[in-house]
Amino acid sequence: MLQLVYISTVVDDPDTAAILRASRRNNGRAGITGLLYCDGRRFLQALEGEHPAVEAAFERIRRDPRHRAVVVLSRRDVAEREFGPWAMAERGPDGTHEGLLHQVAPLLAGASPNVRGTFDGFMRLGRAA
Repeated sequence: MLQLVYISTVVDDPDTAAILRASRRNNGRAGITGLLYCDGRRFLQALEGEHPAVEAAFERIRRDPRHRAVVVLSRRDVAEREFGPWAMAERGPDGTHEGLLHQVAPLLAGASPNVRGTFDGFMRLGRAA
């Protein structure tokens, strides 16, 4: 099983609800799970699944005009899914990061220390911004 983690910059104000709907539909069909975090300026996402499915999904993301500066942070084989079922973290109505960190912590619990550190650091930087 392949796990791919990437970061990208958002071109315009993203419609995260539409992205979430499309991601859930496409990823569910392809057997891809993971975690997507958007801070309004950047996407950080982990994709997990069979190699061909993850590579095809990432190629669609790379070509998507809503993303620029797409950078792969990690690409590795994993014995089992580290993130469990698909999830998307998003800010609550009050916009606090503390609630978001609390929501995402269980999703990161099974991730490797490096991947967990990438998401944790990224979200904490968003809180400081």
